[in-house]
Amino acid sequence: MSDLAAQVTAALARSALPSVIARGGAIRVTAAGADGVVTLEVTGSPGAALPLASRIEAAVRGAVPQVTAVRLVTPGTGPPGSLPGAADLAEAARQVLDAEVNPAIAAHRGHVTVTGAEHGWIRIRLDGGCQGCALAEVTIRQGIEPLLRARLPAMTGLTDVTDHEAGTDPFFSPEKR
Repeated sequence: MSDLAAQVTAALARSALPSVIARGGAIRVTAAGADGVVTLEVTGSPGAALPLASRIEAAVRGAVPQVTAVRLVTPGTGPPGSLPGAADLAEAARQVLDAEVNPAIAAHRGHVTVTGAEHGWIRIRLDGGCQGCALAEVTIRQGIEPLLRARLPAMTGLTDVTDHEAGTDPFFSPEKR
């Protein structure tokens, strides 16, 4: 294990690892490049580490100044290679949403659909209880977007194309804001 990887492992053990383990997950360093980019593999519950992604990166970068970026990956995804095409990026986003987001928001009668991808931008539409929900923006910016960024390094951004005004049965109505 390189010195940088050892420092990151120690920083994780002091900061984020106890919280991740308590939530049913695990994190390990899989790569630490000379450029300061560290790749962390997240296993177990997706909700264990991904909501903490920005906190994990801040803790690692604060403890180990040589670190320039932190990437979270799942087993088998590895570090990014060449940029995928729009169809590949849309399909990858669809798989992540179907496996990790849709089961969670189904409890709110919601569903997220990928409508396309272009130049690294992924377009999503919220349906069911998410369409018109007062917390839809929070769900997107604090849940869906960080998850997709962690899983899909080729992603440039996320665009919500939902017509929220047309929502007929939002889980949290706008009046509850």
